[in-house]
Amino acid sequence: MSDVKETIQKTVTDNSVVLFMKGTKEMPQCGFSSRVAGVLNYMGVEFQDVNVLADENLRQGIKDFSDWPTVPQLYVAGEFVGGCDIITEMTLSGELDTLFTEQSIAFDKDAADKIREANG
Repeated sequence: MSDVKETIQKTVTDNSVVLFMKGTKEMPQCGFSSRVAGVLNYMGVEFQDVNVLADENLRQGIKDFSDWPTVPQLYVAGEFVGGCDIITEMTLSGELDTLFTEQSIAFDKDAADKIREANG
């Protein structure tokens, strides 16, 4: 399992934004993964997607790594941010914009505002 942990650590260290998800950003395999990937894609965020369905060790390993029981899991600048509910709340409150700005992650502010308008 240490190899999986090392792989996860390298992935979150080497990429500014990483989404561990079921499926891929082009073809999510669950509604929660689809929602988070959809938000990131809509906001124009460049992110690395990691399909946990491709490897059972990775699927369990990411849960152990973060001590978080579910997938998807979003990492920004090497830090675990949260799952679908947390990312949704952060998007609607503007906290995700702040996090991206603080970490110098490029995103489309107008798209973020449109998400909030549509859900306000």
